[in-house]
Amino acid sequence: MLLILVVFLYAFSSTKNTLRKVSNPVINFKGDNNLFLTHENVSKLLIQNNESVKNKPKETLDLNDLEAALNSNQMVKSAQVYVSVNGLLTVDVEQKRPIARVRTNASYYIDDQGSYMPLSSNYTARVPLVTGIVEKNNLLNVFKVAQKIEEDPFLKKHVIEIQQTEKNTIILKFRQCNFTIQLGTLENLDKKIMNLKAFYNKALKEKSLDDYANVNLQFGSQVVCTKI
Repeated sequence: MLLILVVFLYAFSSTKNTLRKVSNPVINFKGDNNLFLTHENVSKLLIQNNESVKNKPKETLDLNDLEAALNSNQMVKSAQVYVSVNGLLTVDVEQKRPIARVRTNASYYIDDQGSYMPLSSNYTARVPLVTGIVEKNNLLNVFKVAQKIEEDPFLKKHVIEIQQTEKNTIILKFRQCNFTIQLGTLENLDKKIMNLKAFYNKALKEKSLDDYANVNLQFGSQVVCTKI
């Protein structure tokens, strides 16, 4: 009798669990609060067989397909989808993080992995602009510069534009400064940045920042400046 009761309860609970309907998904965004994607955007991606997942039997859901649909979005860095015993569908989404914004013949972000990221109508990131000659399938050069700016408090505070020339050399522009900075190639980049900081601090102390039109860092340990 006990064995029959156990089998009956197991079969009953299994059938009830199979028929349990999925509730509205709970969507959690990991990381910062800058939502390039909204909860509504994510909900629209949770479509299976051209139908919303809400109120579908939980056993009919293909969680791998739902995760693949989310990860295919170019604003999503990673996504996980799981459903509880009581039918609660939970979605954890980590968005890409932009570190630069390309503004040439096309506009898009470069994320912190060096990949393409589309613009969002929901939020605009305050990151340096990238101008000049830039190709979407060849972002490595400007990505390395943008990454260095992101990691360096001095550069992050001052750099507002990264310009790439036809020869893949880099020109920087500072906030509230009239001069351009000829960074050149990325060879000896750390040394060039150190020289730039030394020049800036010296000129700031002497109150002569407005006297310069161009700062050239391409000559090894020298900083060659052109006055207005």
